[in-house]
Amino acid sequence: MNFGQLITAMITPFNEKLEIDWEMTGKLIDYLIEEQQSDAIVVSGTTGESPTLTDDEKISLFRFAVKHVAGRCKVIAGTGSNETAHSVHLTKAAQEIGVDGALLVTPYYNKPTQEGVYRHFRTIAEATTLPIILYNVPSRTVTSISVETTLRLAQIPNIVATKECASLEQMTEIVKEAPEGFILYSGDDGVTLPALSVGGHGIISVASHLVGPRMKDLIASFKAGRVEEAIRINQELYPVFKGLFNCPHPVPNPVAVKYALTLRGLPVGGVRLPLADVTEEEAAFIRKLVG
Repeated sequence: MNFGQLITAMITPFNEKLEIDWEMTGKLIDYLIEEQQSDAIVVSGTTGESPTLTDDEKISLFRFAVKHVAGRCKVIAGTGSNETAHSVHLTKAAQEIGVDGALLVTPYYNKPTQEGVYRHFRTIAEATTLPIILYNVPSRTVTSISVETTLRLAQIPNIVATKECASLEQMTEIVKEAPEGFILYSGDDGVTLPALSVGGHGIISVASHLVGPRMKDLIASFKAGRVEEAIRINQELYPVFKGLFNCPHPVPNPVAVKYALTLRGLPVGGVRLPLADVTEEEAAFIRKLVG
């Protein structure tokens, strides 16, 4: 499965009652494909506020996305959780709906051993024929997927990629030892260029809600050997990469990008508790950032 090089981790639009806004969800999908040039979208990932979505909402999002995308890009379902059986259930449901792949986050809070992490992902992979992308984000999950465990999992035929948010050193080791066909995505916009430089394939992005075409230019420039051009684009985009998570102090994703989209004429609503909407200070910073 080729998911492309620029994958957007899509936010979930809400209305004033913080229910899913289906009309705006359709408009956002069109915008990400047609204007931001996304090769694929992740539905119900962390950026989509998956911790506060019910199973019914997630399944409805998967179904809506597949129907609305209509083959224009790949649809990847965020089906991971910290309960293996629950992840299996969501992944099977997503497969029946017709998504193109599943993104599975490391089990959080439980603090499993590496053997537990391996068995968790293997069990889900064996329950589906969907291509699976691992998602290693230790800043959120505490437990990290080690290089060794990632390489063990890469031997499973339908585990085809990893979204890596650990160190550049870990990315380098994975790329060096992974079997042919197993690819690595950066999960951090600000590390897109360094990840490409050590053999990464692309980015699963938040900033591509706003600067997708320039991110495509960055990737294409580097892949074509125009390194100086890629460096210039990276420097141009870096304030956005940084500012969406520090505006001007650390702000949890997707608080900033949701407000930024509203400024762009896409009123995607606020965030569900325990996240809180932007403060006046944060709003002023974001207006200056994307204005």
